[in-house]
Amino acid sequence: MLDRSLLYEKLRWPEIKEAAAQDKFIILPAAMIEDHGPHLPVDTDVVIARGICELTTSKMEGEALLAPAIVYGYSPHHMDFPGPLTITWDTFIRHTLDVLKSLIHHGFRHILVVNGHGSNASCLDMACRLAMVNHDHARCGMVSWWSLSQVAKTFQEIRESPVTSHACEIETSLYLALSPEHVDMTKAPRDLSLPWSDHFWTDLVAGPLHPHKNRVMMTEYWSTLTTTGTVGDASVATAEKGLKVLEVAADEICDILREMKARPWMPRVDHHK
Repeated sequence: MLDRSLLYEKLRWPEIKEAAAQDKFIILPAAMIEDHGPHLPVDTDVVIARGICELTTSKMEGEALLAPAIVYGYSPHHMDFPGPLTITWDTFIRHTLDVLKSLIHHGFRHILVVNGHGSNASCLDMACRLAMVNHDHARCGMVSWWSLSQVAKTFQEIRESPVTSHACEIETSLYLALSPEHVDMTKAPRDLSLPWSDHFWTDLVAGPLHPHKNRVMMTEYWSTLTTTGTVGDASVATAEKGLKVLEVAADEICDILREMKARPWMPRVDHHK
């Protein structure tokens, strides 16, 4: 459990004013309430994103605050399964942008959104772009935890399943590391019923076991790809694997944050004049 001083929502307004004056980072998890197979809760994306961000915040040793997670995202293609609470893409972008604008208004200049749900990525990227276009004195970046290079490298060395996609070996391992009492491993499926493709299927941490020629983005209805809500082999997940991923993810995000602050502030130049 993080110390109160690192949790944005537990601070009092003079403390938030002081944190902004100290140019502290804001780490903002963003995820989704959505079906994750018969063995994981629908808050899986939220728990994983927030867990990674909590560990990152603790490793930043007082340089960062953890903001409350954005828990509702964009997932209309999952609505054939009970559970998802999806909002429209434009509502999601505006909602995230309003949160970013609020933080910038209070004086925070370095904000990183850590994404925990695949279909959020383009919307979060747009929200961060719009925040910077309208506030060029602030920096807002976005990264999906599974796209971190050290996450991919680490999990490729320990994975046992041919594909990691959803409610799979890596997501189940992370949940086991963070909140094992809510995982029912007796119901963890091995579901590899998806159509294999050289071009149109994207593995979360694609590697030698499932190489791709290309990663063409094409979002199909989830019920056409799986019968269980799982794509991958959740049965081989372990908390030990999850802990390894948590550590390298947090370490790499720390590196990203410090590089963000180290980047020089270059002046804009209007070449029309």
